[in-house]
Amino acid sequence: MIVRIVGEGQFQVPSALLDDLNDRDNQIVRAVAQGRERAYYQAFARLLALVRRRGQPLAHDDLHPSDVILPAADTTFEEARVLFVGEGLIPG
Repeated sequence: MIVRIVGEGQFQVPSALLDDLNDRDNQIVRAVAQGRERAYYQAFARLLALVRRRGQPLAHDDLHPSDVILPAADTTFEEARVLFVGEGLIPG
């Protein structure tokens, strides 16, 4: 599975991580829906860390269609209110 982090690049992430990624995505959606800004930043940082830690970075000139596109690491809580709604960004 290819995951893009805006501003960083793409990562080849094992498909076995889909449930973990979706769980973290759902935590972010709940935090945003409840107006819990600190919880959003913590959950978003954990999601990005999982992709960076377990994913294999792809070369910048090695472009593939992304299965998941995550916003940049500096995405604010206000910006997240538009992005992390409903089922979130990760299918599952």
